[in-house]
Formats: sequence, C-alpha cells, structure tokens
Amino acid sequence: MQHTISVLTEDHPGVLSRLAGLVARRGYNVNSLSVGKTDQAGISRFTLVVNGDDDAVSQIVRQLGKLVETVDVKRLSQGPFVERWMTLVKVKAAMDVRPMILQTAELFRSRVVDVGEDSLVFESTGDRGKIEAFLEAVKPFGVLEVASSGAVAMERTGFMNGHPDSTNTSSLRDGRK
Repeated sequence: MQHTISVLTEDHPGVLSRLAGLVARRGYNVNSLSVGKTDQAGISRFTLVVNGDDDAVSQIVRQLGKLVETVDVKRLSQGPFVERWMTLVKVKAAMDVRPMILQTAELFRSRVVDVGEDSLVFESTGDRGKIEAFLEAVKPFGVLEVASSGAVAMERTGFMNGHPDSTNTSSLRDGRK
C-alpha cells in the first residue's frame, strides 16, 4: 500500500541524503520525493510516497522523527489530505491530429506550455489518478517524453470530522512547531 509522509526539517546540508538513506536502509523504495521551502524561514517540507505495510511505515515515521533536523513528521495517508502532482508531457502532434489532442487535453484541464512543429508540451496538475488518466488518454497520439514533480501534499483543513489522529504526528523533541 502507498503511504504519503510529510516531513518538516531545518535547512541543513545533507538532510535529503539522510532522509532518503533512512528509508532505503529499511529496504523501501521512495516512489516520490518532493522538497521545497515553507512559509517559515529555514524550514523545508519533504513529501515522500513509499510502499509498505502499516508497521513498516510507522517505523519509518518514528525514525524520521529522530533525525536531528526534523521539526515534524506526519503520515498524511492516515487521514484526509490534499495531494497534487505536476507533470510535463511532450506529445507527438502532427497538424492533422492537433485539434483532437487539444480537445483531449482540455478535458483534463491540461494546458499547452510549448508548441513545436511536430509536438506539444502540456502541463497537467492534479491528483495521481488524474495524471495517470491524462497520460493514458494521450498515449495513442505518441508520448515522446514525461517529467513529473512527484507528490506535494498536506493535511486537509476546514470541514474535517474531528481532529487529526495524534498517531499521525511524531512527537517533537524540543517543542519546536
């Protein structure tokens, strides 16, 4: 089963290596890894998607929480969360089929970001299912190249029933939040 984990860390050299190494040492492959700045200076958010059973992922979450630079760890896939992927897809697009390709892309709200003589590059953003469906829809036209950001995710807010499960979050060692 796939699990999405959010890790807030201090910006220090080597954090990415230690984080990925920790997961790899336990014999799990990182299916997706995205990292970026947050609204807090000096803090980055890592979003990891890994396959594994609940016990193994719980152990990974506990170990991630022990890294010196870790500020917070959450198993997003245990509760309601928002996840988005961004993908660039280069599609073979001869002039005679271009209207059909553009119509297909419009159904997925994908937009053209580059136009060539014989191809188009689309930007597609959405959940994993939407991205996979868009790739399947344009496959018959000829997919030439794909680049994907991987998952970016965070807990849902607003109309949640109750509060996030306290087992979702690792305890913080020095009270940082």
